[in-house]
Amino acid sequence: MAATRLYLDWNATAPLHPAARDAMLHALDLYGNPNSVHGEGRATRAAIEAARRQVASLTGAEPAHVVFTSGATEAANMVLTPEFRMGRTPLAIGHLYISAIEHPALREGGRFPKEKISEIPVTSDGVVDLTALEAMLSAHDKASGLPMVAIMLANNETGILQPVHEAAKIVQAFGGLLVVDAVQAAGRVPIDINEIGADFLIVSSHKIGGPKGAGALVSRGEVLMPKPLIHGGGQEKGHRSGTENALAVVGFGAAAAAAVAEFESRNAAAAKLRDRLEEGMRLAAPDVIIHGEGGPRVPNTSFFTLPGLKSETGQIAFDLEGVAISAGSACSSGKVGESHVLMAMGCDPKLGALRISLGFTTTEEDVERAIAAFARIAGRRKLAGAAA
Repeated sequence: MAATRLYLDWNATAPLHPAARDAMLHALDLYGNPNSVHGEGRATRAAIEAARRQVASLTGAEPAHVVFTSGATEAANMVLTPEFRMGRTPLAIGHLYISAIEHPALREGGRFPKEKISEIPVTSDGVVDLTALEAMLSAHDKASGLPMVAIMLANNETGILQPVHEAAKIVQAFGGLLVVDAVQAAGRVPIDINEIGADFLIVSSHKIGGPKGAGALVSRGEVLMPKPLIHGGGQEKGHRSGTENALAVVGFGAAAAAAVAEFESRNAAAAKLRDRLEEGMRLAAPDVIIHGEGGPRVPNTSFFTLPGLKSETGQIAFDLEGVAISAGSACSSGKVGESHVLMAMGCDPKLGALRISLGFTTTEEDVERAIAAFARIAGRRKLAGAAA
């Protein structure tokens, strides 16, 4: 194993950004309860509201429309519910339509019963089938309530960008609500909730260099909101009770501000490095399959299959080379299973796939080292095949 480890699993979690670390160290001295009216409480409240403005800037939203949660999973479970309110008026959501490639946090359907969840298929390119979506909404039972549609902006495994702008127009035409999981897109592509036309966005702190344990549900308006998932003291304007985790929220805000400030430089570098990585892999193993390479992707992600190499075997092989990568989504307590994303794309999920995701500290030297590790692993695969 190499003496120095190489981390290339940024889609699973990003190392803490220096700005987030500095902000959190300062926040450690903010001991006042943010809901107290004394000076100590007001100081903590001011730090939280500054972070709210920073997250709003990342998503093109109004600060008042950002609700902090413990993470993206909580935000998903909060917004995926049949029970909404339009001001003080109850509003029923009759059915949830969710894309076949969603992250499990949304794919489970939140608070919707299974019989009220339908899956939107995707094309062989890994893109949501908008024709199918329109047909499903045309057949929606209006008497049951409004339709809700959940489509991610960038897939967490392939990195493929989804046509959420076009989907928003379709959903609006049928009077429905659109929820967009922007977890993997935040900081990697421009995001403006109003320009997209989504009713809600979901973002996560630790994917952009903030701490784990913080996320946000961002709404386009303030009147339409889901029934609270967590009840209690009425924090976050009654949308999410519980004393705010000021330390995590402040780190989240600082990471969001850094993502905005460094957007151009980060993503230009990532795209160049990702292209070099894939070029090197093709030279080492011409039969490598790079999923989604023909369409628009976030600039930092490469999801590939090396025929004859199982996902778990490949992940362990890279780990023994000192390179941390993943076998798809890191969302199931370390389990490596068949990819539902590949299955939805019509690929044989038993082929397996590996994901390399780059970040703001990844260098050219790191990519060359990853290519060299890939070449050695591909070579061993050939030797094993010859021996058999």
